[in-house]
Formats: sequence, C-alpha cells, structure tokens
Amino acid sequence: MTYILTPAMVRSIPSHDANADLCSLPFLRNMIVTFAQLNLNPNIFKAIDICGYTKPTPIQARSIPDILAGKDLVASAQTGTGKTAAFILPALHKVSLGKSTQKPRILILTPTRELANQITDAVGKYGKFMQCRVASLVGGMPYRQQLRKLSKPVDIIVATPGRLMDHMSNHRLDLSSIEMLILDEADRMLDMGFIDDVKDIAKMTPPSRQTLLFSATVDDRLSQVIRNLLKNPIHINLSHEKMSPAQIKQEFYMVDNAKHKEQLLQYFLDNEKVFKAIIFSATKSNADKLARDLCNQDFPAAALHGDLKQSLRNRTIDQLKRGKIQFLVATDVAARGIDINDITHVINYDLPKFSEDYVHRIGRTGRAGKTGIAISFSTFAEAKHLHKIERYVGQKFSLSTVPGLEPRQRLQSRSDHSQGKKNEGKPRGDFKQKSDRKYRASEGGFKKREGRSFEAPKGSGGFKKRSKRSFKPSNGQVDFKHRENKSASFKKRDN
Repeated sequence: MTYILTPAMVRSIPSHDANADLCSLPFLRNMIVTFAQLNLNPNIFKAIDICGYTKPTPIQARSIPDILAGKDLVASAQTGTGKTAAFILPALHKVSLGKSTQKPRILILTPTRELANQITDAVGKYGKFMQCRVASLVGGMPYRQQLRKLSKPVDIIVATPGRLMDHMSNHRLDLSSIEMLILDEADRMLDMGFIDDVKDIAKMTPPSRQTLLFSATVDDRLSQVIRNLLKNPIHINLSHEKMSPAQIKQEFYMVDNAKHKEQLLQYFLDNEKVFKAIIFSATKSNADKLARDLCNQDFPAAALHGDLKQSLRNRTIDQLKRGKIQFLVATDVAARGIDINDITHVINYDLPKFSEDYVHRIGRTGRAGKTGIAISFSTFAEAKHLHKIERYVGQKFSLSTVPGLEPRQRLQSRSDHSQGKKNEGKPRGDFKQKSDRKYRASEGGFKKREGRSFEAPKGSGGFKKRSKRSFKPSNGQVDFKHRENKSASFKKRDN
C-alpha cells in the first residue's frame, strides 16, 4: 500500500530512529487493513494465512502496532472481537526476536481455566511454525503434567493466579526474565478477588517488563491497578461500540415467576430452530437441575460450572464442539473462554447482575461473522438490571411476548416502550392484570415433547442417533421425525 504523507506527518517521524516502525505512528495506525502491514515474523504470518485471516479486527489493528513498539497498553473491547490474537501475535513476535533461555519470557494471567485453555490453543495455532514452548498452569488439573512442563525450558506461561502462586511458593518457577506481562479479563480477575495475587506476581517480574491489560470495562478500582502496574500506558477503548443488530438479534421477555419462566423456555425448545445453545443460569444448583430436565425430555444437554472437575469440564466443552451436546447450561465464570463458532442461540434463563456479563454472554453467539439470537428472561424484580444493560449497550430493548404466555403483571417504569408480540411488529398495550389466569406447568419441571426439529449450519454433521428418536442429516439439515399423538408441554392460558 502507498501512503501520501503531509509535511506534518513527515515531521512526526522520529529522526533519531532509522528503524522506527511506521505502523506505530498515530496517523498510520488507523490505516492498517491487512496483517501483512504489521510486519510480523514470517512464520506467524504464515500461520495467520493458513487460518484464512487477512484483515485484522479493529482491536487488533489499534493495539498490535503499539505493542510491537514496546509500549504498555490498556485495551477495552467486547468479547468476540479478536482480542486474544491482539496480544498473542505480538507476544509470539517478541519470542521470535530474542534468544531462547531457560526461563519464561512471556506471562499471561487469566481468571478461568477455560479461558487459559483457549489462550493456550491460540498460542499453538499462531505459533505452529515456530519453536515456541508454552506451559499452561491452571487449577483443577494434575500437578504431574505441569511439573513436567516446568522441568524443561518454557517461553510462554499461561496461568490462573492461584495455581501460579502455588508453583511460585514452592520455588518451581522463576519470573526474573519476564519481558511481557499480559493481564486478560482483568475486570473479571478483580471481581473474583485475584488482584492481590496479580500484584504479588507482578512484583516478581522485572520492572523493565512491558505490561498489557485487556478488560471489558475499566472502572475506578481497575484504574488504581493500572496506575500501580503499568507505565504511561496507551489507552484503547472499543468497549462501548454498539453490537450490530444484524449480527445478534436480542429478545427480552418479562416473567411473573419460576413456572412462567419454565413455560417460556419450553416454548422455545419446542418452537425455535435451535442448533446449539448455551443457557445461562445464576446458580450451580439450578444449572444442574435445568440440565437434568433437558436430558429427561431427550435433549442432549449438560451442565458446566465451577464445582465440576476440570477433566469433566474439558470433556463437556469438547462434546459441545463436536455436536454431541446441543444445550449447555452454564454459569458465568465457567462459560468464560468458550469459543465455538456454531452457537446459534444464547438463552439468559437468569438475567446477569452485571451489565458486562450480559455482553460476555451473548457474545458466545454471532461469532466468526455468523448471526445469532440472544433470548433473555427477566422477572419484574430484575427490571433495574434490565435498565442497566440498556444503558451499558446504548440501546433500548422492546419487550416481546409469546401468545398465551403473556405476563400477568405490568412493568410500570417501561410503559412508554413498545412491546411487540413474538413475530409481530405492531406495539401492543400495557400488560393487564388478570386474576383468573393460572399456570399449567407440570410439577416435575418441563413436560416431555416430541416432534422437534432444528436446522444445522452448513458443514455440520448433526447429533448422533439416540435411542428414543431418529433423524436423517441431509444437506446440513438435521430433522427429527415427528411422532404421532404428541402431547403438549404447555397449554395456552385462559384469556
């Protein structure tokens, strides 16, 4: 690409540095349109090219030049924007420039095991043509394999704070040669109480290190951490860029109580064409219950939360990737780091308390340029959380209803919002209280339904045949045969 420079632009080029990277100059930073312009190591570029990536995402184009220039950086961006590659690519480039040592040179801290696994996989994917040695040190995994890794030279450490502190306290790890410290999901580490450990870990690294901090949001508490750990950082804020409605369709439904929520979920299970979905629950116990209810009515489902052993969590995510599980019922912390491109639906069975968690949740769908649907249930007591989410994402949501399953109560503070019925564009009146309505959900949870169908994206092989239902995959479609005399799992309520 040819750049036409004005005299002011030419004067801003450092005259004392003949090897100055032009991509780091402010007026060129926003002109980066291909990975080739970043001047990364050829082996890294080869791996990127094999992955089919040619154009960096906004967070990558904005942050990578500054990182390559050796600057400390604070970057805020939504999930699913490619921020993992934004720090992995320059980290690998730094490894390629220096001589191999016996001590680790790059340290990446992350709050959850799943996210650490995702980052480790990214290092392997982008560094496949390099001799880069990586070790993952996370809790819940056996020590034997980690000790075997640490007994050999390692270039990059990917770790959760707790397990890393454990290895450090037992003198198994020397961080005196760390050149780059990366804090991923720093806001979540703060919420989970890891920041004191992070500060202690940072003290064991050289003061001359380069520090990168990635976070969905930056509040006053995190600003204090930034002042303590980073030196004159560059700030990049893409967190408040609105999500494209064409990418993720967002629907909100008000519910009266738990049984009403149950009925709505049952409706979507029976009527929405869901290929793969993540259902978010506020508690571990409820995640287990929802997963059991889904399995009892023949849906391939599993729970994912922090009480499960790491090996089981890894196996569950792998089954979701390979299509053996259709519905994953998860808590927020356990679902961090899940990167699966064919999730068609996210269902917020319980509304998150923190607005940033809502963004992280719905970001599990609509990935890799695909579209997705996010369905959220909100009780009237949670209305304040709904309003906070609206302010956070910068848009107002229209409340939807399902005919026959409308809420009995009225949302006073949103009377001016349009509230369209499902699949109808016309606004309807306020919710009216009707004392003679009764819910008719079954006592044991969801009532078993048959005759379901869902559409699979192209290239998907569908789910394996189960004993109680059969299907024929054809041209990317997976259709379950309808049984006769199917029984309804919910009844339309009396008007």
